[in-house]
Amino acid sequence: MPFKPVVLWTDALIFLLVAAVCALAWQMRRREHLREPWRKVARSPMGMVSAVVLAVFVAIGLLDSLHFRPRLPGSEANFAVDTLSVLDVMLAHLRTRPETTYSAPLATRLYARETVELPDGRQARIFPRLKHGGAHLTDPEAEWAVDVARRTIVGLALAALAWNLLTGVAVTWRAARLGQSWHACWNAIWRGETEMPWRAMLIAAGFILLVAAPMLVLSAKYHVLGTDKVGQDVLYLSLKSIRTGLVIGTLTTLVMLPLALLLGIMAGYFRGWIDDVIQYLYTTLNSIPSVLLIAATILVMQVYLETHPGLFETVQQRQDLRLLFLCLVLGVTSWTGLCRLLRGETLKLREMEYIQAARAFGVPHWRIITRHILPNVMHIVLIAVVMDFSGLVLAEAVLSYVGVGVDPTTISFGTMINAARLEMAREPMVWWSLASAFVFMLLLVLSANLFADAVRDAFDPRVVVRGGLPALSRPRRRPAVAT
Repeated sequence: MPFKPVVLWTDALIFLLVAAVCALAWQMRRREHLREPWRKVARSPMGMVSAVVLAVFVAIGLLDSLHFRPRLPGSEANFAVDTLSVLDVMLAHLRTRPETTYSAPLATRLYARETVELPDGRQARIFPRLKHGGAHLTDPEAEWAVDVARRTIVGLALAALAWNLLTGVAVTWRAARLGQSWHACWNAIWRGETEMPWRAMLIAAGFILLVAAPMLVLSAKYHVLGTDKVGQDVLYLSLKSIRTGLVIGTLTTLVMLPLALLLGIMAGYFRGWIDDVIQYLYTTLNSIPSVLLIAATILVMQVYLETHPGLFETVQQRQDLRLLFLCLVLGVTSWTGLCRLLRGETLKLREMEYIQAARAFGVPHWRIITRHILPNVMHIVLIAVVMDFSGLVLAEAVLSYVGVGVDPTTISFGTMINAARLEMAREPMVWWSLASAFVFMLLLVLSANLFADAVRDAFDPRVVVRGGLPALSRPRRRPAVAT
């Protein structure tokens, strides 16, 4: 094989999570009471627009989770030391074109003056040409604007072509599924008369293509978002940071979910001394400053990694283990909130008549918990998990900023912000690294929050009840009484 597959710990857990989600979706196809809340999510325009944006981020994260080591040229048994991903191969034109130092977005010259030797032997301090950004231009000052405009127009044309192709496929699929004509289906989508907000989804996809396609065309010859201190392309760093944010948000959930489910349901169902012990446990854990606990644990882990370098074949394996350990620490320190919610809900459920009847007939506790308690608290679990995702992404950025997050060599939003701390204080100021990390993280967290709102509205029973109350509980006007 021309490459050697590499499965990191986080890669295995990510694809295990994807398989679990697919299996859960397959099971829900046969159960109407589980499908109905997701139909409500699918009918929400804001929820589906945010789902489109999240799908783009998830696709980038999955492409960055397929790792391998390429074979060395001229060798049959030796492979390269560096581990690459499929996303690295797709972005090879960004990864393999470093500059010497800072350059502004779409620039053709370095951002700082350097002393260079002129053809006549004299020395002068000028802004040197970049090695790769705009290197195809003979006279950058005269040709830059025309070249950028031309490539932008080509990118917009490609975006329009891709959007038309995507829309055609979506309309054709829907027309074939419903047995309608293509034009009738298109008119229904364009007028917003479909049950699923296809019009909003296609508009969101169009905006994404209008931004992504010109950036893709321009990135072939320019550094669209500039370069950092060591000349790395900022667009490449921003795209690579997406996987780190997704790993923190999803794998931390996998760690905290079993603890919260098990302890929360046990405390609410069994009560007594079990409830007291679990309450003391999460109250004590909440009293410990979580940042200090995470910092101490991560520093101990860092010392272990540095004193045992022989355990890892590549640098990526060491980075991945520290990232996984950060997920474990965040999961252990963040399960208490969901545990409290589940304890309260279980306390209410255990007093219901059907559960009291099951206990009176001698049904085992584990059967009552798995058949009656667990399915009735899953809506709380789902709402809490989706809403905690954005908080965990922001937590990684804050922890990496203070130096106790991921490995300093790992590309993430936190390390980008930490590196931009000194760049903002220099003169002239370098703003594009911080701005890029801010925009990408804002889009990821905002889309996750909006999708979480749609999931909460669909799964929260109180929202459903409140929606039906006005027509039923409207006070009737009393007839006037003659006095």
